Formats: sequence, structure tokens, C-alpha cells
Amino acid sequence: MRTYIVLSAVLLLSACATPQERAARKQAEMAEMIAIYGPACDRLGYAQQSDQWRNCIISLSAKDEMQRYGNGYPGYGPGWGGRYWGGGFWGRGW
Repeated sequence: MRTYIVLSAVLLLSACATPQERAARKQAEMAEMIAIYGPACDRLGYAQQSDQWRNCIISLSAKDEMQRYGNGYPGYGPGWGGRYWGGGFWGRGW
């Protein structure tokens, strides 16, 4: 219950951020993504600061997030397997 209250408070406080604060937060997130994934995109042959290089960074970040958090939801994630498609309702052979 305590965790729920803390998360609710954080959510409410983040909703109170000004547009400038939200923009600064997004800019900081992008700078962190560039620092993490930029060297890999450089090694893959993309020219720095090009649209393809930026797309590479976003793609690698999204891939990592799916690997990290995608399996946390039943029925979602890699392949959307699980009970609905593999052996559940649709797998009964009707």
C-alpha cells in the first residue's frame, strides 16, 4: 500500500511539471541515449548526427526496453505468445 501511495504522489507531481521542465527532462533522456547507444551506431557505420544515426539510437533503445520490460506483462512481449495464441483459446483446434 505504501508503494502505491508513493507512486501516486510521484505521478501527480510529475503532472505538475511545466512544459519547459518536461522538455528539459526529454532532452536529458535523449542525451543519455546518445551516450549509451551512439558508439554502437557509430560502429555500425552510421554518420554521426544523421537521421539514420538517430533512428539507430532510438531503435537500440526500444529493443533494450522491450527486452528489459516486455516480458513483464503476460501475453505481451516477444512474439505475443502465451495462453491466448499458443495453447489457449485459439490453440484448441475448433
